[in-house]
Parts: sequence; C-alpha cells; structure tokens
Amino acid sequence: MAQKNVATGADGEKFTPYVPANKVMPEFTGLSIVLGILLSVVFGAANAYLGLKVGMTVSASIPAAVISMTIVRVILKRKSILENNMVQTIASAGESLAAGAIFTLPALFLWGESPSALTMTLITLAGGALGVLFMIPIRRYLIVQEHGKLPYPEGTACAEVLLAGEEGGSGAGLIFAGGGIGLIYKFLGDGLKLFPTEIETPIKGFDGAAIGMDVLPALLGVGFIIGPKISAYMLAGAILAWLAFIPMITFIGSDLTSAVLPAADLIKDLGYWGIWSNYIRYIGAGAVAAGGIISMIKSLPVMISSFRDAVKGFGIKASGEIERTDKDLNGKYVTIATIVIIVLMGILPVIPVGIMGAILIAIFGFLFVTVSSRIVGLLGSSSNPVSGMTIATLLFTTIIMKATGASGKPGMIAVLCVGAVICTAAAIAGDASQDLKTGYLVGATPWKQQLGEIIGVAASAVAIGFIMILLNNAYTFGSKELGAPQATLMKLVIEGIMDGNLPWNLVFIGVSSSLIFEVLGISSLPVAIGIYLPIHLSTPIMVGGLVKGALDLLVKNNEENKAKTENGILYSSGLIAGEGLMGIILAGFAAANVDLAVGNYPLGQLGALILFCLVILSLIYYVFFKKTEEKTVKK
Repeated sequence: MAQKNVATGADGEKFTPYVPANKVMPEFTGLSIVLGILLSVVFGAANAYLGLKVGMTVSASIPAAVISMTIVRVILKRKSILENNMVQTIASAGESLAAGAIFTLPALFLWGESPSALTMTLITLAGGALGVLFMIPIRRYLIVQEHGKLPYPEGTACAEVLLAGEEGGSGAGLIFAGGGIGLIYKFLGDGLKLFPTEIETPIKGFDGAAIGMDVLPALLGVGFIIGPKISAYMLAGAILAWLAFIPMITFIGSDLTSAVLPAADLIKDLGYWGIWSNYIRYIGAGAVAAGGIISMIKSLPVMISSFRDAVKGFGIKASGEIERTDKDLNGKYVTIATIVIIVLMGILPVIPVGIMGAILIAIFGFLFVTVSSRIVGLLGSSSNPVSGMTIATLLFTTIIMKATGASGKPGMIAVLCVGAVICTAAAIAGDASQDLKTGYLVGATPWKQQLGEIIGVAASAVAIGFIMILLNNAYTFGSKELGAPQATLMKLVIEGIMDGNLPWNLVFIGVSSSLIFEVLGISSLPVAIGIYLPIHLSTPIMVGGLVKGALDLLVKNNEENKAKTENGILYSSGLIAGEGLMGIILAGFAAANVDLAVGNYPLGQLGALILFCLVILSLIYYVFFKKTEEKTVKK
C-alpha cells in the first residue's frame, strides 16, 4: 500500500487511514498487552524517578513504539502496525500516570504521613480511569471532526515513526545503547560510589556563591530533548538564585546576631545549601506557582474555546453503521463506570477525599480533561498546563473545603488527594488524546485503544505506590537527592491557605520574579523551576540543550536535521530510562540495607567530570556522526 503524509490524507478527499476500516489485523493481542504493561511499568518507574529529581517527565510514546517495533517486527517477525500501536498506547500511560502521582502524592510523605501502596494505587487508578472515560465522549469531535485543524504533534509524530517502521527502519539500538550507558554510569557512581555524581565548588571572593553540576546522563538527555531555549531559561533562574539571591542573603545576614525565620540558625552559619533550603525554596515556590497560573491564564482563551467546542461535539453522532475505525467503548458502560468511580471515591475511606471532594473531582475532572484533550491537540503535550490546572484545583478546593469545615491535616490530605486525582486525570487525558490520534492515522480500533489505555493505567497504578514508598525510604522526598519540587509546591499552597503559616514575603518575591520575566517576554515557568531547583540540575541540562542548539545551528537541511534529532531523542530517552531504572534498583538495595559501595569516591570530582564528558561525547557521536536511517514517510 502506498503511503501518504499521515497528517493530511489526499487533497480534498475523505481521510483514509493506513489500515482501512475494512481490513482486520492483529491488534489487541496477548503479546501487545504483556509487552505494553512491561513498558508501562518501566517507563513509569523511570519517569517517576526523573520527575521527583528535576520536576519534569519525558514522553514515552516514541521510545515505546521503537522498542515495540524491534521486538514485535524485527525479532518475532510479526507484521502488524496496529499491534505495535497498541503496545505504545498501553506503555505511554505509565509515564503520564507517573507525572500525576509525583506532582502531588509525595506531599503526603512530607507531612509525615505513611500512605499505603493501596491508597496511592487507588488514587492514581481513579484519576487515570476518569481521564480516559471523560475523554471518550469527545474523541469523535476532537480526533475525527477536527482532523486537519488540531495537529496533535506528538500523536502525529508517533504515527510517522510507526509508518516508517513498516519500511523496516528501527532505532531501538539507540535506546538500548543509551539505556546501557545510563544504567552502568548510575551503578558505578551511586551504587559502587566510585565517583560523586554531584560536584560543586564555591566561588572564591564571592561569599555565598557556588557553582555545581549533577553529572548524570539523564539530565544531559533531558536537556537535549527540551532544547537550548528552555534549558537556558532554567539556567537563568538557577543563576539568579545561586549567584544573586543567595550571595545577597549571605551579605545582608553576615552581621545579624539573631536568626531570621523560617531558618532557626544564624544566616552566617547556614552556608549556601542552608540558605537555599530555608529561603530560596520559598522564593522558587512562589515563582513556580505564579508561572503555572500565568501559563494557565495565557491559555484561557484556548481553554474556554476548547471546552465550548468540545461540549458542542458531544452531540455529534456517527450516522449509519459505525466502522471499525470509529467504534468507541459502549457509552452506557462508560457512564456507569464513571459514576461508580466517583461514588466509590466519596465513600471509601482508603481514598480520603470525602463526598465533597468526590463532587469537586467530578466537576474539575470533567472541565480539565476536556481542556487538556484539546490543548494537546492544538499546542502539544509540552504546552499542556497540567501544573497550573492542578494549582487552580487546589486553590478552589482548599477554599471550599475550609469553608465547609475541613481543617487541620485531615483537611489538607483531602484537598491534596483531590488534586492528585485531577492532576492524574488531566495528564492521562492528554496522553490518551495523542494515542487516539496516532490510532486514527494508522487505522486502529478506538475502543481497543481505550481499553488498552485503561490497562496501562491499571498496571502503572499498581506499581507506582510501591515505587514511591521505595524511593522515599531510600532517598527521602524533599531531600537534595529527590527534591519533589511540584509536590512540595502543592504542599505549600495548601498549607498557606489552611494555616496561613507561609513566609509570604519570600513567596511574593518569587511571584514578582515571574511577573518580571513575563513582562520581558520570557516564559516564566522554566525560569521559576530553575530558581526552585539547585543550580546543580540546570547546568547539565544546559549542556544537553547546547548539543541540540549546535545541531540546529550546524545542520540546516530540514530532513537531515530531523533524522539526527530523532537519533538524539532516542539515545537521550535511553539515557533517561537506564539511569531511572538503576535509581529504582539502587533504592531497592538501600531499602534492604545492602551497601554496594567499594570506596569513598576514589575517582573524585575530577574523575566524575571526565566520565561525564565521555557521556557528552557519546551523545555528540550519536547525534552528529552516527549514520541515520531513512525515516521519512513517502508522500
């Protein structure tokens, strides 16, 4: 069958997918389910570790599609693009569910609670299931009726990769190469302790100033994926915090003879890490909160039109017999399942939201799932303001719950759990929309994809609770190792409204900083994240961004740039996945009190820097010098 550009179809004609409706191929098979579940848990665990460390996750759709093609098509010799698509559909749910969990649930640990794996599983399962179920009624409108108007960039790109796989191309070797390097590097550094994975040095003659770097492959990969612009914004925020705010506080507090709240010690005794922990994190929290809300406000016109248009689309019904490529899960069962989930959340004590919380979840869930599903179609998943929507949910929910008598830690926990469900639902809805767009382009069966999405949600939800407990026991949320930035922010938002115990001056300094960036025409959210996180995270991310920037500067041919960029993304995804998985493995050893260290960093900081430079060179090799395969779909 001749291929065409998957985004358009024939000029002026009805769109025909790669696999037409009258053709049946293996799709929802035992192999696709098992492989999809395994990849869902793997990418979910890796992204959980990454997100808790740097406050962001990366898409798993394309890496999962490439691995699936290698296993299903190359190794097992099975030739079904729909089976490969089902694998990536199930697998990508793990990454999105992990985002919803890590952005909120670590706050429970920060409050000194010990939530059970069952509680976290049920919260994320409820949110993920609602994300899929709420999206189903608007699929036909957003995916089919708006085809050609809503590009769904990640979904379209994944379809291109799947179609290119039909030509025999595969980049799984890049993922496995990056994964091996990331896994071994993490084991040597944080397992055997041969070298420190964090290096730093104070700046002589500049009191309180320091520069540092977490020499970790995953951060290098993140920088390449997000590119030089966003990386530079993050580094700018880090420079503002570590080379301006911290030295300024050091200078002002050097002669003070009493502590300045919220710190309990004298400023001159704190050092730059103490100042960052006691003061800068509150400034960063204010900046991140303002940046998230600003990003949502900037998206309001799109959000309002998205909600209005999607609601209009509820009335669009398929006329006549429904083709295989247009069949959703039965609407009656979708409605019943939605009601059952909401009712159970209201009455089950293991999901501590209460009846009012369940009602708010139904309202905000429907609203933000609808908005999320269309925003990712228009702007892409990277521009989906999930954190802003979650903060807005927490603000309104905290005010409402407090007004209805909720107070103290039980009230705060209920509010956070509402936010966790909404955050997970919005993240999963965006992912499901991209996956369904991919399916629409390649000719998948929607109801099978929707069922696959729920399976992916369930599998990753079962794993995420144990992963969270394991990581907290090994590293402790809120520590330098796993700062859990978004969850800390959500905790501060809820506490600030419930108890009024925030150092508001510091928070407002952060808010004002974000406003200044917006006035200057700079997107404030990545800069705010740079302020909030240690500079040690932003510097290696910037290195990865510089490699991507050099590629864009030196390679002007669009097709060649696209192929080299895809190589870099696949290799970077491997670095992230490999390191993340080893982080989980090492957490298991730590939880079991098994010490793998063979020394006290005998290679030292210089050795760590040299090894990290070798990883940088490997990324440069795979981007610039590794032979690229033909990935372009024939027109």
